[in-house]
Amino acid sequence: MSESESSQGNSPEAHLRGIDLVRKVLDDARSRAGTRASVTGQGPTPSRSERGTKGRSLRRSWSGARPDDRDPQLLGQLAGSIAKRRGWTDKVAAGAVLGRWETVVGSDIACHAEPRSLEHGILTVQAESTAWATQLRYMQSQIIARIAAAVGNGVVTKLRILGPAAPSWRKGELHVRGRGPRDTYG
Repeated sequence: MSESESSQGNSPEAHLRGIDLVRKVLDDARSRAGTRASVTGQGPTPSRSERGTKGRSLRRSWSGARPDDRDPQLLGQLAGSIAKRRGWTDKVAAGAVLGRWETVVGSDIACHAEPRSLEHGILTVQAESTAWATQLRYMQSQIIARIAAAVGNGVVTKLRILGPAAPSWRKGELHVRGRGPRDTYG
């Protein structure tokens, strides 16, 4: 036997074989390396503050079973959150009143009245006849309550109801000041 074989026979590794020998050699190497154990994937993991973020981004983790911002969301919810962040909630509510007029007030009223504008909480509605304009004035509180239920409170605070436009006596570009042709009627 050679000198190296006889010295190995006396060492504790002599009776180890296979995977046990590999583990022992690896443990010896780690103990000699000292503080470099974390480099080989063993030992405590450094915290985020210890690792630093110079020039590299931290790895993102999976969202897991709980809801997360990265999960798919409904388009309406996303649009609402964007409008809220940018301060568009009043304009979106006004657009909802004007755009969904028939579903908000009902088809019967929508057939005879049409919204024109919404400014500072005052909704201007054009009625097709004076009778419908009068009827809408009587129903004003009910219409405001329907709008509040559909869109939200405070969007419409008052209704301005207009009847049909009166006929114009003005014809053509040239006309006489004053009462015009009506001054000869009597």
